[in-house]
Amino acid sequence: MKTVLMFAAVSEAATGMALLIAPSFVAELLFGEPLAGAGASAARVAGIALIALGLACWRHSPLVGMLTYNVAVTLYLAYLAVAGELTGVLLWPVVALHAVFSILLSRAWLVAPER
Repeated sequence: MKTVLMFAAVSEAATGMALLIAPSFVAELLFGEPLAGAGASAARVAGIALIALGLACWRHSPLVGMLTYNVAVTLYLAYLAVAGELTGVLLWPVVALHAVFSILLSRAWLVAPER
């Protein structure tokens, strides 16, 4: 069971890295069409989620996975907001929400006995 879980975790994390690095290329390989508009940004958020999922499964720690996801998504979405390329009405509130989650999860991680 551990071998299968570790293989799945590594596979998901590798797919996440591919989505971060070349989202349109991955989409074209999977769906036969490149991404347009906000599709690349959404694919990168999905890539971050897959990396966090892989990390959570590999380390057997949902807390580590959620902390990784929230910190990375906060930074990426804040970058998008500051760069000004994609700025929807909910972008900054979502950045703030993920920042709050990141702080709360960081505090939980710091006091976790299994750390």
